[in-house]
Amino acid sequence: MRQLISLQRYATFALVAVLAIVFFIAGFWASWAFLLFFVFAALTALGIHDVRQTRHAIIRNYPVLGHIRFLFEKIRPEIRQYLIEGDQDEQPFSREQRSLVYQRSKGAEDKRPFGTQERVYEAGYSWLTHSVQPIHLEDTDFRVNIGGDHCKQPYNASLYNISAMSFGALSANAISALNKGAKMGGFAHDTGEGGISRYHRDGGGDLIYEIGSGYFGCRNDDGTFNPEKFARQAAKDQVKMIELKLSQGAKPGHGGMLPAAKITPEIAEARDIPMGVDCVSPAAHTAFTGPMELMQFIGQLRDLSGGKPIGFKLCIGHRREFMCMVKAMLETGIIPDFIVVDGTEGGTGAAPLEFANHVGMPMVEGLTFVHNTLRGAGIRDQVKIGAAGKVVSAFDIARALSIGADWCNSARGYMFAIGCIQAQACHTNHCPVGVTTQDPVRQAALDVNNKSKRVARFHANTLRALGEMAGAAGLNDPRGFLPYHFMTRKGDGQMTEAADVYTYLREGFLLDDGDDNPIYRERWARANAHSFAPPEAATS
Repeated sequence: MRQLISLQRYATFALVAVLAIVFFIAGFWASWAFLLFFVFAALTALGIHDVRQTRHAIIRNYPVLGHIRFLFEKIRPEIRQYLIEGDQDEQPFSREQRSLVYQRSKGAEDKRPFGTQERVYEAGYSWLTHSVQPIHLEDTDFRVNIGGDHCKQPYNASLYNISAMSFGALSANAISALNKGAKMGGFAHDTGEGGISRYHRDGGGDLIYEIGSGYFGCRNDDGTFNPEKFARQAAKDQVKMIELKLSQGAKPGHGGMLPAAKITPEIAEARDIPMGVDCVSPAAHTAFTGPMELMQFIGQLRDLSGGKPIGFKLCIGHRREFMCMVKAMLETGIIPDFIVVDGTEGGTGAAPLEFANHVGMPMVEGLTFVHNTLRGAGIRDQVKIGAAGKVVSAFDIARALSIGADWCNSARGYMFAIGCIQAQACHTNHCPVGVTTQDPVRQAALDVNNKSKRVARFHANTLRALGEMAGAAGLNDPRGFLPYHFMTRKGDGQMTEAADVYTYLREGFLLDDGDDNPIYRERWARANAHSFAPPEAATS
C-alpha cells in the first residue's frame, strides 16, 4: 500500500507519457493528432529529465507537475499573497525569510530593488543603528569557545549551528546532507534526542549529542539512563558537546511516542530500542527530580564524557524553577558549561496546537531572563548561552547576541537550505521533498551531495552577512553587539532603544541586600535549590 501511495506522485508523468503514445497512434488517422503528440512527447521528455536531475527534490518527486510551483515563483509579485503565502497566520516563516535562505544556500544574489520590504511605521518594526565609520571585516568565521573551568575538552564553536532535529523526524538523506554540510563549513550539528545514527557518523561533522528523557543511545531496557552506554557514545571524537534536553520550545512539558509501526531497523539502531514496541519519550526525566540532582547528573555526565562541555536546553516556563537550578549551581559548585534557551516559537514535526501556540516563553524574553539571572548570581562569565527559535537571518543572530546569547542555533533555516518548502506534512510521512519522511522513494529525491553544499553555503553566507552588519555598526566582531545597537517601534508609534526593554542587570545583584530589580528578587527569594516544588501560595 505504501508503495502504491508513493507511486501516485508519478501519475501526471505517466499520464503525459500515455497521451504521447495515444496521439502518436492517432496521428496515422488524423494528422492534427501529431501536434498533440509533440506537446506530450516534450512533456514526457521533461519528466524523464526531472527524475534524473538532482538539483530540485520537488520535481524529482513530482516530475512535470512540480514545475507548477516554480511557475508560481516566477510570477509571485502578482499572486504570491494568495497562491504562495496563503494565510500568513498559518505560516511559521514569511516568504521573504524562506527566499533569503534559498538564495544564500544556492549562492544566488540576495539583494533587492525598491528599498525595504518591511512596514517600517508599524509597531514591532526593529532596526540596527549603524555607524558613520563602518568597518570592513575580512574574516567572518566567527567562533566562541565553550567550556568552563572544569571542562577538559573545550569546543571552539561557530556562532551559527544546526539545531536539534532527530533521525526519524528527518530522513536519512536529510541527516546526511546536514552533517556533510556541517563538516564542509566547520560548524556543529545537534543530533536531536533521537540518538547518533549511522548517517550522523558517515558525514563526519561535529556533533552535539542531545540526551532527552528517553535517553536514546544510552538507555537500559526499561528506559532509564545507562552510564556505560553514555560513556561509549560520548567518547567518540565526533561528539564535541553533550546537551541535556529539559524541554523543547515548540512543546515544552510534553512527551512523545513513536508508534511501533513507524520504527525502522535504522531508527531502532540509533535509539537503542527494540523493534515492534512503541517508543516513549516521557515528559519528565527519571535520572533526577530536583535541582540538586540535576546538577549532580550534569557532573556525572562531565566525568563520563572525559570532560567535554556539558549543558542543558530548555524553554523557560516557571521562572522560579530556573532560579532553583541556579541556586543549585551555587550550592554544589557544579556549573554547566552552556545553556541553550529555546523559544516557544521553535519548530517541531508535530505538536499539539495549544502547546505550539500558547505554552512556553518566547526566545527573546527567555534569553533575557536567563542572561540576567546568571548575571545576578555572579556566574554569567562561567556559562555560555545559546539561543534557538526562528533564528534565520544575520539580523536575527545579531539581535540575539545583543541581548545575551553567545551563539545561535537554527533548525528550519537549515531545513530550507536542503529544500524544505514548508508543506507542513512533516507528520504524514509524505514530505514532497524528502526532508521529513522515512519513505525510501521520497527521500531518494533529496540529493545529499547537492544539498550538503547548500547547507555549507547558507552558513558561510549568513555569517558573511553578519560580519557586514557588525561592520556597519562600527564593530570588529558581532559578539560586540549590545541592546543599544537596536531600536524598536512601540505600539504608540514611538521608537525606543532595545536597551530600555532588554536591560543588562547589575552583576551579583541577587546575592546582596539591595532593593533594585524587585521582580527578580521576589522569585529568587522563593527559589529552592533542593526542590522545584513551589512554596505555598507562590506564583511563577
